[in-house]
Amino acid sequence: MDIYKYDVYRGPNIGIYSKVNDSFLFLPSGFAQTKAKTLAGYLKAEYLLVSVANTRVIGTLMALNNHGILLPGTSSAYEVEYLKKATKLNVTVLDTKHSALGNLICANDRGAVVSPKIPKEALKTIQDALGVEIIQKKVAGYHQAGAMICANSVGGIIHPETDEDDIREVSDILKVKVEPATINGGIPYVSSGILANNKAVVVGNLTNGPEIMMLTRAFSDI
Repeated sequence: MDIYKYDVYRGPNIGIYSKVNDSFLFLPSGFAQTKAKTLAGYLKAEYLLVSVANTRVIGTLMALNNHGILLPGTSSAYEVEYLKKATKLNVTVLDTKHSALGNLICANDRGAVVSPKIPKEALKTIQDALGVEIIQKKVAGYHQAGAMICANSVGGIIHPETDEDDIREVSDILKVKVEPATINGGIPYVSSGILANNKAVVVGNLTNGPEIMMLTRAFSDI
């Protein structure tokens, strides 16, 4: 699986401002089309310029896989309808007080890890929207499970201080091997600096050689 380095808004935090699955790359409204085409080309996906809750931090606010999209309750009706029409995916608004769903939920097409901060009564909605089995757990002692893990259907990476039992549990629910790693020169909150679908991986431009080696190992289908 090819790994590319790229920047968004002249910075390495590509996972904060964008989100991807196999079909669509979601980028903030007003994002430069030349850069959008380059990034979409790496990931072999169609790019869509969108907002979530009238902000640019769509990677932080949106959770998704190839089955569906979860949006926070602060999303506008226009944003929800646009995503439904543009993607034909199951677009669901999660009615909780928590808006940073991308930080709280990590999902691939096989499972999802959900923050304990999400109310239990919302779990069925998440499961139905994404079409996968889910577990609730902290990762490396943090409630922000989505910020600590990035996974596709080939492999995944996780906060480097996660203990072996938790890595095993996360691997079991996502049904891929998950390996400890950092991004962008030592950042442990890995989803802030990575986009991964089942075609390619793109990381922030501060990601160094040893980190690229960790990513190659984690996302290898061999």
